[in-house]
Amino acid sequence: MNIYQQIQSNNHKTWAVVTIFVIFFGFIGYGFDYFYFGGQLPIFTFVALGISFLSIYLSFQYGDRFILHSSHARLLDLNDSKEKQWQNIVEEMTIASGLARVPTTYVIDDSDPNAFATGINPQTASIAVTKGLLNSLNREELQGVAAHEMSHIKNYDVRFMLFVSVLVGAIVLLSDWATRIFRYTTASRGRSRDKSSSGGPILLIMLVIWLIAVILAPILSQLIAMCVSRSRESLADASGAEISRNPLALASALEKIDSAIGPTKSITRGTAALCICDPQARPLDSKEGWFANLMATHPPIQKRIEALQQMAYIKQ
Repeated sequence: MNIYQQIQSNNHKTWAVVTIFVIFFGFIGYGFDYFYFGGQLPIFTFVALGISFLSIYLSFQYGDRFILHSSHARLLDLNDSKEKQWQNIVEEMTIASGLARVPTTYVIDDSDPNAFATGINPQTASIAVTKGLLNSLNREELQGVAAHEMSHIKNYDVRFMLFVSVLVGAIVLLSDWATRIFRYTTASRGRSRDKSSSGGPILLIMLVIWLIAVILAPILSQLIAMCVSRSRESLADASGAEISRNPLALASALEKIDSAIGPTKSITRGTAALCICDPQARPLDSKEGWFANLMATHPPIQKRIEALQQMAYIKQ
């Protein structure tokens, strides 16, 4: 896909994710109303929908700030030569990418090399890098990383992945709350048992479907987030190489990042899908096969490196 097709695709996917998110929250709320009030008092439905719209609003307004805060990111210190160099590189790649605004740049004081971009659109986007990345990569390699993150910003990956990350977290919380409330009310009043016995098999089937949705939703939503992240990273590698005109620089950067020891402790698991490489440093990300494709947040780095080398016409 070209950049315009990527932007259009990300816009459609963002609205699809928001729609599914609202429907799921409404379904969870309606399940409570149906089993405990016979569907006559939509109290939980309105509460769940209210939470969903509040989550969407907060993710739109403050999601990027929450992610930066949770990663302990700080603004650059331009008196530091490495951080000043990074600011210059970001400005260069902004011009090369054609963006009208230089993203706000942050540094995370972590020795493991990693980076991510976040924001709602190119006008509000930010790029955060670890101190370890600035110390371990040379200037050309840093240009490759900056171009990769610029690609995420330019094609609106940042907005799509921001919504996915925040909403997946909200689904996990709602599912946990729903399970706890269901257990509490069932144990204390036996209401669900009385309803199921008097409502017949239809109510029992509905109860089973609702419970399955509550239990599986967090797992499925996280799997979807991982799948989305993998495809986004491959596209950003290609688009970033086009911006920097140097695919081997990004390939070299990925090799150094991959060889680093240990996870990026400052970056939380919920932010992992945004990073250029998995901050959890899980062995699964270097493996191939259906299970790795299902569970890994990023494509195997070696495959990404090979693809970049092929762009530079280097035979494998």
